[in-house]
Amino acid sequence: MPTRRKIALRLIVIGICVIVVTILLVPVWFNLDRYRPQIISYFEQTTGKKVAIDRVTLTFFPRPIIHVNGFAVKSPPLFPPSYILKVPHSDTVLDFWALLHRNVVIRSVILDQPQINLVSDPDGPWNFENPETPNFRNLFPLGIIDKVTINHGQLIASILLPSDAQGPVFFEAQDISCELDSVDLAAIVNPASSALNGQGNWKASRLRFAAVDTTNVDAKFRLESREVFFTNLKADIYGGKATGDFSISLAKSTPTFKAASRVFGINTARLLSAFHDLRGLLTGNLDGDFKLAGAIEHTTSPFARRRGTGHLKVTNGQIPSLMLNANLMKLAHFNDLGPAKENPASFSSITTDLELENLRISSKAIDIDGYGVDVDGSGSISVSGSDDLQYQGVAAIATKQGFLTNTLARLEGAKLVDGKLSFPFRIDGTIENPKFSKGTKIQ
Repeated sequence: MPTRRKIALRLIVIGICVIVVTILLVPVWFNLDRYRPQIISYFEQTTGKKVAIDRVTLTFFPRPIIHVNGFAVKSPPLFPPSYILKVPHSDTVLDFWALLHRNVVIRSVILDQPQINLVSDPDGPWNFENPETPNFRNLFPLGIIDKVTINHGQLIASILLPSDAQGPVFFEAQDISCELDSVDLAAIVNPASSALNGQGNWKASRLRFAAVDTTNVDAKFRLESREVFFTNLKADIYGGKATGDFSISLAKSTPTFKAASRVFGINTARLLSAFHDLRGLLTGNLDGDFKLAGAIEHTTSPFARRRGTGHLKVTNGQIPSLMLNANLMKLAHFNDLGPAKENPASFSSITTDLELENLRISSKAIDIDGYGVDVDGSGSISVSGSDDLQYQGVAAIATKQGFLTNTLARLEGAKLVDGKLSFPFRIDGTIENPKFSKGTKIQ
């Protein structure tokens, strides 16, 4: 009996050794890299684009994984020479039991440092699409991928001009960390697909959309055919915080976007410095909510037709362009309270509504609480490059003045109500050269 047990034990040990050695030697016997030309040909046929792969290897322990080095996909000839995707290294985890039955089932894909470059042509297609491939739905027999992980990725989206020259970048994200569930590769490149392509968590150290920069971005991410959604988004922005939702649609020849956000504690001067037309207009701390939408045109100014609404409050700031305006100084002469005596451009708070349409920001109700001067007004400012201003309102001295001051002020056109002086005014001109005038007409 002991002899039989020893024989059985030895057979078990030998069997285990055979299995281990087989697992270790299978990659040597099965050199996947020798099939690299066929793999490249498969991807080129299914995508309609030139594909490059530096090396392909296969390991079976602790699970079957295909390792791909130097994977790259080129943009089609319609676009300037570029790459849609470059991945220095990726790991594709296969289902072991499906592999035993000669079926390839992908459980997960890990992409290290992928570089994604998306370009939109004025005639409609994107460089990642494959509209001319027949029987498209049968070209990707790999099914749904359970999980796709991106480590330290980069994403850039840009447009071509009508001349087919490279246009501006409108979206850029750096150092992306992302986990997507249930990813349908075929649907991503199929313009006719209406399927959900993947969803999950998304982080980036930096995200820039149009001229607005954000950092430490954290959001829920959902990828559908022809549309990308960022929800429950949180980010740092110009010294403050932002929350909201954001989406880009590729359903039409001209991409469109929607954004809704709420911001807290933003440095207004830093924010406006990103917009040439508004640079230097205002300083202070900004809180507010905004909604923006519009098309991303194939021009050098792709956001020219954006539109939006919002409300904001700016506290403890200045309007530098009005600081040396002689007429404003003359108005402030009647008020010698607080910082306004030294700097008539300073204020304690500005509260206003906003409406952006036709390259103009309009406000129906502007309430400015200055240091001793209160202003109620309305008006608009151009963001088309002309920078022209059209504002009017009433500025009131918040404290009662003496008899002599009141008399002189009334000679200057002020009204006296309950012992307080008020001055109607207009502001015209431009941001850099505003023209301040008392009364309802420019003097």
